[in-house]
Amino acid sequence: MANSILGAGIMGLPYAVSQAGFVTGLILLVALCGVTDWTIRLIVVNAKLSGRSSYIEIMNSCFGPSGRAAVSFFQFAFAFGGMCAFGIIIGDTIPHVIRSIFPKLYSIPVLSIFANRKFIIALCTIGVSYPLSLHRDIHKLARASGLALIGMLIIVTSVIIEGPHVPPELKGDPNKRFSIISPGVFQAIGVISFAFVCHHNSLLIYGSLKTPTLDRFAKVTHISTAVSLVACVTMAISAFVVFTDKTQGNILNNFSSSDTLINVARFCFGLNMFTTLPLELFVCREVIEQYFFSHESFNQQRHIFFTTTILFASMLISLVTCDLGVMLEITGGLSATTLAFIFPAACYLKLTDSQTPWHSRAKLPAIVCVAFGIVVMAISLFLALSKVWTSEGDAKLCM
Repeated sequence: MANSILGAGIMGLPYAVSQAGFVTGLILLVALCGVTDWTIRLIVVNAKLSGRSSYIEIMNSCFGPSGRAAVSFFQFAFAFGGMCAFGIIIGDTIPHVIRSIFPKLYSIPVLSIFANRKFIIALCTIGVSYPLSLHRDIHKLARASGLALIGMLIIVTSVIIEGPHVPPELKGDPNKRFSIISPGVFQAIGVISFAFVCHHNSLLIYGSLKTPTLDRFAKVTHISTAVSLVACVTMAISAFVVFTDKTQGNILNNFSSSDTLINVARFCFGLNMFTTLPLELFVCREVIEQYFFSHESFNQQRHIFFTTTILFASMLISLVTCDLGVMLEITGGLSATTLAFIFPAACYLKLTDSQTPWHSRAKLPAIVCVAFGIVVMAISLFLALSKVWTSEGDAKLCM
């Protein structure tokens, strides 16, 4: 669960703080982490109350076919957006490392392809992520996820150490370090939501426990979100105070390509993506199986077909775009807020006693959560579309 949280999203948190302002950004980090912890556990409570075993079945039980279709769409969109973001990160990290180790590689015929962004994305995705994605059981990635989590701690440490030592021309305006609030609050909520959301695979993780109980899952959730919050706040503060208004969607891109320690971090981050990408593909594939083939037995050909199609589609998108920040904003603002805030709370309201007043302690937090999610999703959609329709949103394509 911690690996699912500490994926691509953590690299965008300094960018989120730069969008929201220092004080507002930190408040949002803590508040959204708390809400995330609650709603992750709420999904399992909903599963118990409804007697269902998947997010899709819970929504179907509460809201019928329309609920089933809605959660299927947003689960798939969030996981697929995550896969695209992970592909972008592989292209942002591994080629930098290779070029730093072999600085003259680009001038050598044939071998120069190993310094090419597109080739590395294709090689890593097909050669590493694809075989891992063919597994049927998510718990088979547990060891790989543990190694990836260690790699993420190395990344955070590298940013903390190297941030103060970057050349002056790479640093941002020091006067903007401790700003209260900035105009991009809702973009920041989208990026932070993307970072914390793992609701789409929370029931898979719950089912992977040797003894699945609410108390054991609550312990897993509390520890995972606490570890993630510490890492996220540390990363956000240490990077933002250095780069302020120059902070990029992937914070590692703010550092020099010749920085040795940061290149180690880039390498670890790339390895992290190899194992996190299959976690998201598990969700995409599970959504399709649950929605279209829930009454059919496992089919090996169908399993391979969907694994291959989904992985290659996400890889193609990551090959043509370099803008991690916008990818996190759109995926987080639309899909993450829906999955994390709106659906769990709405299902809980539907499953609890109808005679309980709306302002009771049992229902009021869920009502506030639903309202918050709807507002954020609507504004995020408006901002995303405005970027498409105006010059502000010129896409960063890597053709």
